[in-house]
Amino acid sequence: MNSAVSESVAVVPHEILQLTDVRVRFPVSNDWLGRPRGYAHALNGIDLQVRAGETLGIVGESGCGKSTLAQVLMGLVAPSSGALSWANGNKGQGSSNVQIVFQDPQSSLNPRLPIWRIITEPLYARGMRSREQMRDIASKVAAQVGIRPEYLDRFAHQFSGGQRQRIAIARALSSDPDIIVLDEPTSALDISVQAQILNLLAELQRARNLTYILISHNVSVVRHMSDRVAVMYLGQIVELGSAAQVLDQPRHPYTRLLFEAVPRLGVPLRAEQVAAPTELPGNRNLPQGCFFRERCSLSTDGCQQPQALETGVRCHVQQ
Repeated sequence: MNSAVSESVAVVPHEILQLTDVRVRFPVSNDWLGRPRGYAHALNGIDLQVRAGETLGIVGESGCGKSTLAQVLMGLVAPSSGALSWANGNKGQGSSNVQIVFQDPQSSLNPRLPIWRIITEPLYARGMRSREQMRDIASKVAAQVGIRPEYLDRFAHQFSGGQRQRIAIARALSSDPDIIVLDEPTSALDISVQAQILNLLAELQRARNLTYILISHNVSVVRHMSDRVAVMYLGQIVELGSAAQVLDQPRHPYTRLLFEAVPRLGVPLRAEQVAAPTELPGNRNLPQGCFFRERCSLSTDGCQQPQALETGVRCHVQQ
């Protein structure tokens, strides 16, 4: 096929999911009448678009809201306010097919089920009961992730960590999901196995036009996998852009602090990096204006006002 024809039939990424001002809060204690005394504010106005066929990396400190965002996408937590809108016309959380690959494959696989049943758990949950049909699907998906069909009657403890993660990936694939959430998918694996799993995920994405949301603390993994990166801080997205832009030319002061503080072999941390505050403020009483203002060396009078995520950065100084 010549280049002119190739360009004419090129697939243009389209938006499959829109999150609009999504907020989640949890009651932290109740009075004697059962009324909440206060709330933990886990997500504080998430605006995000997910495009078909892309890998969207989500990074941020522990406690920034990454896990809550994943639970909202999975339909396990309902937004306190805001909306999720799918390109297929569905609205609300849990109305489309989102699957997840967890951090620890050993604890995420049911030890009482044979592998073929583990792989087809999403189908069973949706009402499929035909043993023959489920085994056929399990066999096909297992082959795609490198699990031999004669292993389908074995149990999870009979496999290595890398093989168990392949089984977890097969389970996520079995229902042909709209989005797969990858929650630290290689952090529990040996370094040599990590590369194999990342390469497998990339191959599957190319072959099936999969859409990934990658949650990771590992900057190298995010760089290797992601098309775009969203940086979260205290339940907000503070920077969003291409992986190259966010990782190599970060604009938000928090993004710079986050990436500069990653230890690198042979490169000592500078004094200002060591001295920089590293703990998130509490999410029960949210800061006024810019959430990062009290930790930011660039803070000005304008930071006392709420910041909008304009031009990909939630910072009026850098816009």
